[in-house]
Amino acid sequence: MKQLVLVGGGHSHAIALKMYYDNPIKNVKITLINEVKNTPYSGMLPAHIAGYYNFYQTHINLEKLAQKTNSNLIIDQVIDINPTQQKVYCLSGNTIKYDLLSIDIGSTPDDSQIKGAKEYAIRAKPVPILLEKWEAIINDLNNNPNQNITLNIIGGGAGGVELALNMHKRLTDIVTAKQVNINIINRGQVLLNSHNIRASKLFNNLLDKKDINIILETEIVEICPDKVITKKGKIIKGDYTFLVTNASPASWLKNTGLSIDKKGFILVKNTLQTLSHDNILATGDIATIKDNPSPKAGVFAVRQGKPLYNNWRLLLEGKNLNSYYPQSFYLSLIGTGDKKAVAVWGNFTYKSSLFWYLKDYIDKKFMEQFSS
Repeated sequence: MKQLVLVGGGHSHAIALKMYYDNPIKNVKITLINEVKNTPYSGMLPAHIAGYYNFYQTHINLEKLAQKTNSNLIIDQVIDINPTQQKVYCLSGNTIKYDLLSIDIGSTPDDSQIKGAKEYAIRAKPVPILLEKWEAIINDLNNNPNQNITLNIIGGGAGGVELALNMHKRLTDIVTAKQVNINIINRGQVLLNSHNIRASKLFNNLLDKKDINIILETEIVEICPDKVITKKGKIIKGDYTFLVTNASPASWLKNTGLSIDKKGFILVKNTLQTLSHDNILATGDIATIKDNPSPKAGVFAVRQGKPLYNNWRLLLEGKNLNSYYPQSFYLSLIGTGDKKAVAVWGNFTYKSSLFWYLKDYIDKKFMEQFSS
């Protein structure tokens, strides 16, 4: 019996496990290691923060998925891997042996250059911690509705902007708009610099209408409990600071002997195998395909689920693997907190309630496969 060990409960692993349930692989025992029993679906997270979806609508129940697939679910944190001995080491002291290893642990916002970030920032990932902190903020505001609240959001990409708009919606459900002050602080010259210029201008206008402050060409070097400090020494006051900066990998990977790029992400072939070890695969944000790198976005993790499952099967059967090639263009549907969404496809950009309902349909359809 071969031991297939899955590190992380990300989108790719969830989809691959669902495919395994529909079409089991013979003579394999699966062990899934994840820090929580319910793994968040990133596509619905901003709308969950806005209050449109509840927790269970936006999370995949890994315990239920493990039971259906007769897999062993271990709630623990992986802290090291020894590819030579084919062992995975956990924070609890648990050691798991594998024949085939699959890694899908996502990423976290980069806080390496900001003093005080680890102590005082609320990072967009890991999501369970973000939601715990957000729930505490909402509860405090409900209990003290006369107070003003200021949020600093560091990062002006699609993630930071979408988070700001959806947080604004939730907060103004509780208090007046005059009591809410949100600052988006971006190091670059424009918002959403990985999208087209029309998208950047459209979101500038949306944020202006909500009186959300846009602070560009500003690098934060320190985060304190009640403020952030810029590289030029300017102080920006805030009750809470959220970090939605560029993706960064788990630091423990650099000591494993796995092939990694300059940023520390696992380098993989188009077969999703690591460059260094053919019996280790990696997908989602934590992986970079050497010959076809793509943005760190959930859409790619979702698309990798099927080829990942197929290559598990082929590897375990001793057959040649299939190659996966990420799409060059992909549709971005960015929620604006008002049951509307902006669609971005290449140079096309448009805001409409129709795109919100399209996004709602796609996201619910994705989650339905795990509820049956």
